[in-house]
Amino acid sequence: MLSTSRVTNRRQFLQSVAAAGTASFLLTSTRRAVGYQSPNDRPVFASIGLRNQGWDITNKTFPFADFAALADVDSKVLDKYVEKTTQKQGAKPDAYKDYRKILERDDIDAVMIATPDHWHTKIAIEAMRSGKDVYCEKPLTLTIDEGKLIEQAVDETGRMFQVGTMQRSECGHRFLQAVALVRHGRIGTVRKITCGIGGVAGSPAIPVVPVPNELDWDLWLGPAPKVPYRALSEMREGYGGGVPLYSNCHYAFRMWHAYSGGKLTDWGAHHVDIANWALGTTGTGPTKVTPIDYELPVEYKDGYPVVDDRYNVASMFRIQVEMPEDVEMIVTSEGDNGILFEGTKGRFFVNRGKLVGKPVEDLAEDPLPEGAVEEVYGGPVSANHSANFIESMQSRKQPISDVWSHNRTLEICHLSNIAIRLGRKLNWNPDTRQIVGDDQANAFLARQSRKGYEIEG
Repeated sequence: MLSTSRVTNRRQFLQSVAAAGTASFLLTSTRRAVGYQSPNDRPVFASIGLRNQGWDITNKTFPFADFAALADVDSKVLDKYVEKTTQKQGAKPDAYKDYRKILERDDIDAVMIATPDHWHTKIAIEAMRSGKDVYCEKPLTLTIDEGKLIEQAVDETGRMFQVGTMQRSECGHRFLQAVALVRHGRIGTVRKITCGIGGVAGSPAIPVVPVPNELDWDLWLGPAPKVPYRALSEMREGYGGGVPLYSNCHYAFRMWHAYSGGKLTDWGAHHVDIANWALGTTGTGPTKVTPIDYELPVEYKDGYPVVDDRYNVASMFRIQVEMPEDVEMIVTSEGDNGILFEGTKGRFFVNRGKLVGKPVEDLAEDPLPEGAVEEVYGGPVSANHSANFIESMQSRKQPISDVWSHNRTLEICHLSNIAIRLGRKLNWNPDTRQIVGDDQANAFLARQSRKGYEIEG
């Protein structure tokens, strides 16, 4: 239930829209989330970070919520999506370069965060402490210790927190069916899971160039180290319009350890999550992470790249992860993107486009029990991941992609990156959440924030 002040602000929002002659869009029954009986009950949202996934999650949420504000450090991107949002909902949201202006408002119930990864934790914690529920894109954190800070903030504030691992709610429910197959013993005892997440190419040397007029580079960097803006002039089209083919910004932020973790925390956050969910190990973790094979696009010394003018995340890798119950997990850049489950009675493969294998074919003659997918999901499957978040806001029960299970998945992904950067296996204690007997590796569990952009613990 929304607070009295929120309902009042909601009505004020409606009145301002009505004054502009565009309130009718808010009254359409098809635009109400499940359980919201009145347009006055519809939550008011804001999005922070709009390029790529930022617009995707915002767009999915229009049927269920009204967007009062948007924020982005790139004025061209901000203007573009303010216009698109106005077209979608019939009301113009307020626009901000600085996300803190959104957090100062008491008429906003929840924020959706889709900034580069190095910003997630700071914004999410401040949003919760300002009284807002949070939907944050994956990977949730830049480091393992950041995950602990977010868990602490959720516990302290009682806010609802959805992680954007949307394979749990969407993709034709293929991943839900996959988890149900494993949990109902259709491949017997699980012995091995292979998560194929793809690799990336390196880059040429990327020169320092003037910062585009529309971009606040210092604010984009935020907690990350102060470095010059780099880009090659050749452009390509993306969700946010033309962006440099190579840069240390825009979508290419995933290729730099200062801002992200490459494919291991990008697709890894999706597929390792499903693997953990199927195993039922979302509350624990691995005991050992071993880099069997890998390639780094630049030379490393003591875990850090020796050059700063090109992509530096692993381009190729094969990681062996020792999981509870003697299950072997392989996280690899090779093969098809998806998850191969292997057990004592069979195996099957799942990705966003298919669910195949003999255990799947056998369902024609021996289907899973009625409600097996709903059992995995914990109830009726939501219309999409955003709908599940809003249902969580109503029930005050944490959503399907919760912080704690996601952090356990990211521990595997982050440890894999640390193991590659240092070139050695890591022994992990899932209870203390520390690397065993390796002080140098443990130093990578946290990252110091730039002065002025510290994360509040």
